[in-house]
Amino acid sequence: MSEDVTIAGRKIGRAHPPYVIAEMSGNHNGDIARAFRLIDAAADAGADAVKLQTYTADTITIDHDGPGFRLEGGLWDGRTLHDLYREAHTPWEWHGPLFDHARRRGIGIFSSPFDATAIDLLESLGAPAYKIASFELIDLPLIRRAARTGKPLIISTGLATLGEIEEGVMAARGAGASQILLLHCTSAYPTPPEEANLRTMAHMARGFDVPVGLSDHTMGIAVPVAAVALGAVAIEKHFTLARADGGPDAAFSLEAQELKEMVAACRAAWAALGRVDYGVSPGEGGGRLVRRSLYVVEDIAAGAPLTEVNVRSIRPGFGMLPKHLPEVLGRSATRALKRGEPLDWSMIGPGPETAR
Repeated sequence: MSEDVTIAGRKIGRAHPPYVIAEMSGNHNGDIARAFRLIDAAADAGADAVKLQTYTADTITIDHDGPGFRLEGGLWDGRTLHDLYREAHTPWEWHGPLFDHARRRGIGIFSSPFDATAIDLLESLGAPAYKIASFELIDLPLIRRAARTGKPLIISTGLATLGEIEEGVMAARGAGASQILLLHCTSAYPTPPEEANLRTMAHMARGFDVPVGLSDHTMGIAVPVAAVALGAVAIEKHFTLARADGGPDAAFSLEAQELKEMVAACRAAWAALGRVDYGVSPGEGGGRLVRRSLYVVEDIAAGAPLTEVNVRSIRPGFGMLPKHLPEVLGRSATRALKRGEPLDWSMIGPGPETAR
């Protein structure tokens, strides 16, 4: 697989803890003070970056109520696209203060641009990377424009066919992108776990020779943790201060404490992967002495035979290995043996046949 991706000095790859992206989306609910608190919550949770979305209702759609412009079914049933995006968008004049606040808090910050003007804005703010949202994967001119900045590209793959993902990756590479991170994604809100299909990640990593992570819309933290165990190098998850506060994405977002728990659980899962190792770990060291071994369990006179009655395999592990029990039985004691003594070869004389 290709080399690590590096965003603002943070290396992202199989040899590094999972890169956790806290997706703010529209959960600021139109209040910049709440947006600041969301950044604080992401930083406090230990996330590596907080992500915005950079568009306006008029750059992403038009104010129209014709066929296709009003959503049918799902979380946003009955709403027009323009109305939904007007509520969910992050005002452009907020971006500078939000970037500054994140930098003060020591957490990475970048955004998903939805058109070329959004990239221009983000470039002026020194964005360290660009995220191409799943719905924009088919917008190859947008991908090329982001790639030409020379910044790392994170590309989500929800809704896309294998061919569409290939076109997106080729467009990015053709425009000069040298660092690409794909995020396996199912764009259902929320996503049923059985539709997450996490085994796709390894196939995607092999097929495109890039690091692969997960953009997750399931409820809870089980699926992201499973993804890390299967090799995901990055996890993106929507978050909010409290689902009860409402907002466009609140229903499938983690609350701040849950985000903290997810960060810890994903990093624990990554640490647990370790390496191929059949040796005794540092934590196991003392446990070897509690394993079974051969012990004298009744007093044995010198020269008396060792039998199943007076020698047994018991804990602790200071005696001979239990595998030697068949060799020991029937042989004689070289001296008087006391109950509770761990057996060793010096205590064991020849068997009856050898003695003759």
